[in-house]
Amino acid sequence: MLTEQEIRYFISDDAGSQRKRKAREAQRYYEGEHDILNYRMFYYNSDGELVEDTTRSNIKISHPFFTELVDQQVQYMLSGDDSFVRSDVEGLQSKLDEYFDEDFKAELTDLLTGTITKGFDYLFAYQNEHDRLAFQYADALGVIEVRAKDTDDNCNYVIYWYIDRIAKNNKVIKRIQVWDDEKTTYYVQNDEGGIDLDESVDINPRPHVIYERDNSLYYKPFGFIPFFRLDNNKKQISNLKAIKGIIDDYDIMSCGLSNNLADFDHPLHVVRGFEGDNLDELSQNLKTKKTIGVDSEGGVEVHTVDIPYQARLTKMEQDEKNIYRFGMGFNSAQIGDGNITNIVIKSRYALLDLKCNKLEIKLKQFLKKIVKVVIDEINKKNNSAYKVEDVWFDFKREVMTNASDNAQIYKTEAETRQIEINTILGLHGVIDDKNVIKSICDVLELDYEEVKNNIPDEFEDDPLKVLGDE
Repeated sequence: MLTEQEIRYFISDDAGSQRKRKAREAQRYYEGEHDILNYRMFYYNSDGELVEDTTRSNIKISHPFFTELVDQQVQYMLSGDDSFVRSDVEGLQSKLDEYFDEDFKAELTDLLTGTITKGFDYLFAYQNEHDRLAFQYADALGVIEVRAKDTDDNCNYVIYWYIDRIAKNNKVIKRIQVWDDEKTTYYVQNDEGGIDLDESVDINPRPHVIYERDNSLYYKPFGFIPFFRLDNNKKQISNLKAIKGIIDDYDIMSCGLSNNLADFDHPLHVVRGFEGDNLDELSQNLKTKKTIGVDSEGGVEVHTVDIPYQARLTKMEQDEKNIYRFGMGFNSAQIGDGNITNIVIKSRYALLDLKCNKLEIKLKQFLKKIVKVVIDEINKKNNSAYKVEDVWFDFKREVMTNASDNAQIYKTEAETRQIEINTILGLHGVIDDKNVIKSICDVLELDYEEVKNNIPDEFEDDPLKVLGDE
């Protein structure tokens, strides 16, 4: 069992790790909190001192391309309507559907979002109220994998902490769970104070599974630490890394243009021969009366500043193009030649498909670990002998299509089938009736045995009469 000092050390050490710093940065960008929000402008004054410029416009706008790319990939990967955990073994599919239902898909959505954003994320298993394994998302920023060689008792642990609430006087209440292969120990920490056992938990430490039978409580461990990690790639790197610099450049270009427009949206007035000695009066007259008095040789010249916006717009367009290219996403704002066929649509999904294919390999490896513990529970409850090899994964992604193209494809397929059927009927006399019916069933993708059983007895000797006159 970990000591308070060990728990405090592991949490502190993990928070300062480069992996978690990068993960927190990526999470900020997913939430639209870009570096541009901390942008400051400075200048050298007449004394040569560097001071912050607080008079110029400093507009700070985040452009959440990363949020779109992450959500786009997650929704595209899970866009299929059918279950993605499949089995052809009789009776197994219905049991799998009880575990991998809409609740699991919701948790998997959070898992994929976190994995793509931060580079890795977790699900953990627990026994629900139906005495069945269920899975819940655990934010990777609060999960710490502790190796046996780093602990005093040489045991593996997982520490999971999260902020429960902000109490009076802005005190942060942190809940800490320490998991091993048999039980979970619950702790609570106020701000950075001591780490104490959580007295709100009745049984602490708590076995993984508690159930009641014959008015008695029974305990049962999982026999493993029920945390499962999904990695975005081998190095657990966020998708943000490839495009962060481009997004930052886009933010700077866009905000710089906004600042220029805000700073130079008023014309400059050059006044000669002003009949007065108060510049404030001059400015007030220009704003309100739109008139000023000058002598006979005086005058007013109005000058405007040409803002070099075209160069910024060109750079922003190039940045946006590169964000979707190197971020491997689908750019819905992409302009084509107006001929939007299915081939064109699929070509625009090519990069997104490549990115999803890479993550799908990792996801299938992850789901195989989940399926293993699910199959073990199914076998124990039903005295069955199902195997992990009986289960396979099928992710069908839905792509937008052109309705006109689809109609033409369906028409062509129907005409092709009709030609094949006419050809088969034309061979009647060369091949027997049984093979004619069987060939037609193959073309129409019908079950020949079922069709044969439905043929009335009076047509048994000449089944083709069912089709009518030839």
